[in-house]
Amino acid sequence: MRMSIEKGLFYMTQHDDRIGTKKDLVLYRLQTAEDALRSAQILFSVKEYKSANNRAYYAIFYAVNAIHALGSKAYRRHKDAIANFNKEYIKTEIFPRDIGRKIGEAEEIRHASDYDDFYIASREETERQINTAEEVIRIVRKYCEKQLNSL
Repeated sequence: MRMSIEKGLFYMTQHDDRIGTKKDLVLYRLQTAEDALRSAQILFSVKEYKSANNRAYYAIFYAVNAIHALGSKAYRRHKDAIANFNKEYIKTEIFPRDIGRKIGEAEEIRHASDYDDFYIASREETERQINTAEEVIRIVRKYCEKQLNSL
């Protein structure tokens, strides 16, 4: 797979059949999202809420990247990946607007959990993060499978 860069956006092109297909990449990114979610759930069970917030956010981010792979796109920065997702999938109402709001909240909580020295993550907040990740993965998987089946 080869990538070309244009204004911070990567376009992926397939040049070698041995490397994998677009479907392989989408499914890999969905599996990565599910792996991150499972990590979040494990961390939550041992009350490591800040780390669980991080893994729940990354589960969401990887799921969003699975959708971008459908269009042969990848982004350098999280900010760009999420902004493009909001532009192409939330504003056009392919996905419900509340999902965009929940993703934005997840991003803020992950940032606070990772970088704010005195941030205290609560059980309830982390549980919401995990629930959001589960919801995003579920609807993204359904959308991706539908798109892949129509190829």
